Amino acid sequence: MPDNLPSHEPGTAEARRDVATPRRRLAVLVALSAAGALPAHAGDWTGTVAVSSQLVDRGVAVTPPAPIAQGAVSWVSRNGWSLGVSASYQTRDPGRLAETLAQVAKSWTLSDDWQVQAGLLDYRYPGGGTGVRTYDRTELGASLIWRDVLTASVSAIKLAHRSGGLRGAADLGFRWPLAWHVSATGGIGLAQYLAPLSQYYPNRPNRYSYGHGGLVWQADGWRVELIHVFTNRERNRGEQRVSPWTATVALTF
Repeated sequence: MPDNLPSHEPGTAEARRDVATPRRRLAVLVALSAAGALPAHAGDWTGTVAVSSQLVDRGVAVTPPAPIAQGAVSWVSRNGWSLGVSASYQTRDPGRLAETLAQVAKSWTLSDDWQVQAGLLDYRYPGGGTGVRTYDRTELGASLIWRDVLTASVSAIKLAHRSGGLRGAADLGFRWPLAWHVSATGGIGLAQYLAPLSQYYPNRPNRYSYGHGGLVWQADGWRVELIHVFTNRERNRGEQRVSPWTATVALTF
């Protein structure tokens, strides 16, 4: 189980999970442990189980507002390579597997303050309808991290079921420890629509912004977060509405 956060100063390894991306889906957050987000020792296995109120991915509601059970495992090698898999289950009737994610990543330490991470992620939505499965995709991403406080990321996205070129996204996130194991966290992002809007909104730009802000408490392997989500994204037909608030309770071991 992860060590307790030893202090509330920037630069602790726990922070990376908060600043890595403004996407507020625990399936992504726990999978990032494979890229060094959790204080696992080289060669260690790490597992996480969690319950969230909704899965939201870059301003897209993957599920309706309802309890989502999640789990993930990851492994980190001694030379910076890592592997991770996660899955999310929608408990609302009809219950179904909402999302799976697999990741391989590599991290490099540039100095005491700077780190670079690169990863290949594969997202699948086996239980969703046609609209959600549109977002089955593979992403190649790179992140530059400053003291585990600020992270800038870019991603190139290839859709599984649509032709055409790559889509892109850019994210900026931060995490700042406060007191009593509580941290402020937030982020903003800009992404291209994965499914084109031309048939519904012919005069709208092909990109949108999104982000989050909130508080996270974590200690002794437990993590509780309350996040406010915002986006100016126009919903495609059949997409769920994004709740303005999401909550997650997780245990890492």
